[in-house]
Amino acid sequence: MDNGSWADQWDTNTADPLPPQKSSKSGGGAAAKMVGKGLGKTKAAASTGVKKVKEGTSVGLRWIKDKYQKKTTAQKH
Repeated sequence: MDNGSWADQWDTNTADPLPPQKSSKSGGGAAAKMVGKGLGKTKAAASTGVKKVKEGTSVGLRWIKDKYQKKTTAQKH
């Protein structure tokens, strides 16, 4: 009694319900170049932002360390 699945028995439509997708070319178009430039700018901005965060964190931690050291040295004297 192996006649295949229910869908094989009753589905008379032989067309593929999902047509194959067209493949896109990578690179070459003007839009791709614009996106590439935009990503370069975004990367540069992110890099600059990370540097500023690192510098700010470093300055902030130094300030806290200095305040703590001043407080502990004042208590010892």
